[in-house]
Amino acid sequence: MDSKVRAKVDALYSEDREEQQRAFLDLLEAAERPVEWAYEVWDQLVTGLASPNNRVRAITAQLLCSLARKSDPDKRILKDFPRLMAVTRDTRFVTARHTLQNIWKVGAAGQEQALMLLKALSERYISCIDEKNYMLVRYDIIAALKRLYDEFRDERIRFLALKLIALEENPRNHQKNLSLWKNRK
Repeated sequence: MDSKVRAKVDALYSEDREEQQRAFLDLLEAAERPVEWAYEVWDQLVTGLASPNNRVRAITAQLLCSLARKSDPDKRILKDFPRLMAVTRDTRFVTARHTLQNIWKVGAAGQEQALMLLKALSERYISCIDEKNYMLVRYDIIAALKRLYDEFRDERIRFLALKLIALEENPRNHQKNLSLWKNRK
């Protein structure tokens, strides 16, 4: 692995927030394309999902989602997905939310990953009802399904999203979630 990439990965764990943020954004940008170094940092990122530092948990989750999308031909995410999905229940809501907003990328990696993700997001949507911020969790799940639908144009994804939205009893929340799907191509 390139020494610059290694330095950026190491900087993800830095106490210097500016250095950490620069490294994160650089790595995230690089991960928009297939990268050769994905598996060299993969286990370190998976370990970061359980870091005591919530910012590290958020950063490693988002980066892992991006790497799973473009740089995981061996489908390692299938094994590590439960640990990634656990971050959607993080004690720090902002960390959970950042993960939910990026997790659609896992499903964009391929059919097997998409099926795994759809099942997990459905269960998460249903089970979050007793959480403090369940409305935002549900909104983020529906938004993730929309992003995945936009990627594949698979009507089964749209059907699932509408089925989940129909479960929402609060009319305002129902309408807000539905608005993600109306009048959009």
